[in-house]
Amino acid sequence: MKFGLCYFPTDYSTPPDKVALEAEKRGFESLLFPEHTHIPVSRKTTWSRGGDVPKEYIHSFDPFVALGSAASVTEKILLGTGICLVIERDPIILAKEVATLDFISNGRVLFGIGGGWNKEEMKNHGTDYPVRWKILKERIEAMKEIWKEDQASYHGEFVQFDEIWSWPKPKQKPHPPILIGGDADRTFQRILSYGDAWMPYPRKGDSFSEKIKILNDMASDKGRSPVPVTMFGVDSDPKVVEGFIKDGADRILFWLSSEGEKEVLGTMDSLVSIMEKF
Repeated sequence: MKFGLCYFPTDYSTPPDKVALEAEKRGFESLLFPEHTHIPVSRKTTWSRGGDVPKEYIHSFDPFVALGSAASVTEKILLGTGICLVIERDPIILAKEVATLDFISNGRVLFGIGGGWNKEEMKNHGTDYPVRWKILKERIEAMKEIWKEDQASYHGEFVQFDEIWSWPKPKQKPHPPILIGGDADRTFQRILSYGDAWMPYPRKGDSFSEKIKILNDMASDKGRSPVPVTMFGVDSDPKVVEGFIKDGADRILFWLSSEGEKEVLGTMDSLVSIMEKF
């Protein structure tokens, strides 16, 4: 079983390089950073978890700059996005950012992606909510071409470019693992179409044994191996962790709060004791 952390690096919290270094020292396998480019002040969309949008969503760092900082002081811990809002990014630039991070970290990137929930935020980037998944699919397909081909091109409905040169290529071949977030009706089809793993964000009391079985049955029908499952933002409760392990999860990610160094390191130490139980 793999155990990692998810953390919002902000302008008021423990720096991302410090968090990454201390997480690696304590034996955590991975560290993922979320993303919001901004939060619109006037917003009709409610936060996906209910209530007011937390402060860290408004103050969060760019994940790739933060991950580059984390990569520079670590050697083993996997570094990733949880999640990257592909619908808010240019695919040619994003392909270079992911490849550069994977190159300088010597192949330690986990590329977590999702469709997003904030309609006004994505609208400010030119993406309409109803077509976000279509746009995401094309951008991921285009990025795969850039990572794979010396002269890449892509012609879709939303992404169009003739042959281009773009380096570096990722260290991981053919590309860093793509973890698709979400738990909607078509999530499994998306994973099997252009993803490598599933990364749901469970709510209290959720069980995933039947869902994981369905996903792997669908994968088997397509001639694929069982799909790895990463549980994102799991409560620090050994019983909850044990339940997800029994369900078939391969990786557990615990939330770290965006606080000062004393609080963050204390939380890490308490999570180590849970990790050691399994």
